[in-house]
Amino acid sequence: MAVVSVRKLSELGGARRIDAEYYQPSYIEFDVNLSKIPSANLGELCERVNRNPMCYGFNYVASPGIPFFRIDDLYNPFIEKYGVVFVSDEVHHKFFSTALKTGDILMGVRGNSIGRLGKYKGEDYRANISPNLIFFRLFEPKLSNYVATVLLSSVGQIQIQRILAGTGQPTITSDLIKQIRIPTVEDIVPVIDKLTENAFEEFEKATMSYSHAEELLLEQLGLKDFKLKYELSYTANLSQAFGLRRIDAEYFQPAYDQVTRRVLDYQNGYTPLLSCVEAVQADFDPAKHADSSFRYVELADIDASIGVIHSAGEVKGDEAPSRARRVLKRGDVIVSSVEGSLDKVALVDEEHEDCLASTGFFQFRARTVYPEVFLILSKSIVFQAQFKRECAGTILTAVPNQSLKRILVPVLPPEFQRKITSLIERSHEARRKAKELLEEAKSKVERMIETASTGND
Repeated sequence: MAVVSVRKLSELGGARRIDAEYYQPSYIEFDVNLSKIPSANLGELCERVNRNPMCYGFNYVASPGIPFFRIDDLYNPFIEKYGVVFVSDEVHHKFFSTALKTGDILMGVRGNSIGRLGKYKGEDYRANISPNLIFFRLFEPKLSNYVATVLLSSVGQIQIQRILAGTGQPTITSDLIKQIRIPTVEDIVPVIDKLTENAFEEFEKATMSYSHAEELLLEQLGLKDFKLKYELSYTANLSQAFGLRRIDAEYFQPAYDQVTRRVLDYQNGYTPLLSCVEAVQADFDPAKHADSSFRYVELADIDASIGVIHSAGEVKGDEAPSRARRVLKRGDVIVSSVEGSLDKVALVDEEHEDCLASTGFFQFRARTVYPEVFLILSKSIVFQAQFKRECAGTILTAVPNQSLKRILVPVLPPEFQRKITSLIERSHEARRKAKELLEEAKSKVERMIETASTGND
């Protein structure tokens, strides 16, 4: 049944909007409830709101350089260091208008990234942002935790979605951001700030535990500080090319042999991939369960920093994508098979058991190796180099199933595996706590509006 909402022209106020979507009854009800508590436009709280749409046309540099944050680095409201690219000081100073200060809040500006946030906690003026991000700098940086939490809560997200209603190609500008109303109930600010700051601390613990595990693994394999050295010219035997059925030059890049050689020379030996894990087949058909609801994991749902699934969308069986043919089980490790996103690797936890996943992933189930150890191996240069070498195809370059038999796995001692597992468990537990603390903070903000809606007019 259609929902009809009639508004008088005189009631439009300063909105300057005549599209019907903007005046949905749910939005109007939200406005009424928000008006019952003190609030201010975000623009009134900001010293500066800025982005530079021309910040492109340069090459990234090796670390150390200036961190250059992109949309995939934002983890609501954390900023992940894993995978961050760097630019030169020269580029940074050329685009200095978007140099960040500690406490700045970053937001995606286009499409599905709008409303995705990160709070910068680094050194003043020693980081920059891509043209797909915008930052806003508060007059009071101590409010940044609170403001970020409001924006991530339904209080902020409803307003963002309403602002974008009626637009064909969603984009958020500084003028639109400044219109967002932020509740200014002073009593709740320190509560939210403490919860959010504790979440940041847990996030940092998670990152450090994972980094320690990865460092131990690379030390064990003699790969610490190892960098692939790509050669510009090299030769390969024709017989070898025919035997592998590969004639593309990339496959025979000697840099990949450097990693394979470390595995072959490992003191405890090595084993073929498919002897230590099962490659689970993608044979589930959600269309046969048309009336059932499933949670569906895509590449965008993977937190590549420490290998966890951070979200999963809801789909009906008869509406599920054709590629949603994997059923995940706790302890499975899913690895992207698509070149360009091979680092999208995650260990399935209890929360995401029985979720569907795309055939764009490999689904590995451990046999003789600990799942946590297999996770870190999959994300390390040990597997990443081997997977990249095996990529094939034209339109969509990916790792073929038949190439898995050529992937080699070092046989790590059980006591070492237990040590790695302990660190990964600690990392994932800290990330879970960070998520819970953030959810608690968001809930407290949302309850302000709920309380207003049940109070006296």
